[in-house]
Amino acid sequence: MLIGVPAETTAGETRVAVTPETAKKLISQGHTVRVQAGAGVPASVPDAAYAAVGVEVVNVTQAWGCDLILKVRAPEASEASSIKAGSTVVGMLEPFNAEGLQRLATAGATGFALEAAPRTTRAQSMDVLSSQANIAGYKAVMLAADKYQRFFPMLMTAAGTVKAARVVILGVGVAGLQAIATAKRLGAVIEATDVRPSVKEQVESLGAKFIDVSFESQDEKDAAEGVGGYARPMPQSWLDRQKVEVAKRVALADIVITTALIPGRAAPVLVTEDMVKAMKPGAVIIDIAAGKGADGVGGNCPLTEAGKTVIKHGVTIVGETNLPALVAADASALYARNVLDFLKLVINKEAALHIDMEDDIVAACLVTRDGAVVKK
Repeated sequence: MLIGVPAETTAGETRVAVTPETAKKLISQGHTVRVQAGAGVPASVPDAAYAAVGVEVVNVTQAWGCDLILKVRAPEASEASSIKAGSTVVGMLEPFNAEGLQRLATAGATGFALEAAPRTTRAQSMDVLSSQANIAGYKAVMLAADKYQRFFPMLMTAAGTVKAARVVILGVGVAGLQAIATAKRLGAVIEATDVRPSVKEQVESLGAKFIDVSFESQDEKDAAEGVGGYARPMPQSWLDRQKVEVAKRVALADIVITTALIPGRAAPVLVTEDMVKAMKPGAVIIDIAAGKGADGVGGNCPLTEAGKTVIKHGVTIVGETNLPALVAADASALYARNVLDFLKLVINKEAALHIDMEDDIVAACLVTRDGAVVKK
């Protein structure tokens, strides 16, 4: 099969869908891999590294002219005319972006959105959301350390003792857990909260204190268990109590990292403007949900500005919208392995595309086929 890897055109996107490591494996399976010249350079992969393993380094037209296209992000409107009818596109195609999916369908391409894979044990090796969220959690802490004008660890010096930074992490999914682990390595004192009580043990095992909010009804307990690996919307009664507890911790925090986001929904507000006003001068908020708020600009904090770092009420608020792209080399390596594992499900032993709709992962990821958007 002819496999093409065009360069990413989305602003700020530095990742690449295939690395020399995964390209070598695809070539060993009998495929021809074509990578657009310069596609891997932002991820520290020069063209020569691809050529060394047998990849054909080509121009953009040749990269798009393949049977199977591997992407990081969904094709932009400017790329629509490049999509070859009858081709298959695999990548993070934004399954909730109706316009983007229709663009693929109109072009006559079969599309697989990797974000739609079920969160099951069998799908773990191709779970792009987890692999990239892990990186986002790490980079969020690194950005916080850069913006914070004090030390993270406690230091005892001849000039006196410096207290450890207090870090509060809101939302303890993959990104939140990695943020806890990274902040702990830097010597911070950490508190974290999530609507799922099951994560309390994980939080504490990483050395953080869990901000516990009691449940007062069976409905609250049922909602807190979550579904499909994601938290469910909690009853307002519980949210009100959580807000009070979180506000107390946020007011004392030096760093706040927010990670709450469910695909296809607006990011919930976790840190209100009043909470920001109560924070210490020089405190830092890293809003991983930046740009996913109800207004498309904010995130878990309404004062966040997507793609910008701003200072509001003396607090620095970082609104980076693509944290994994700031760690492009490792982010690409992990993503490319996710892609490679997914391809094992849709390419048969004869090195041809085979869509098995009986496979739950394949069926979940298929978003366009035969000129139409696949309805779930």
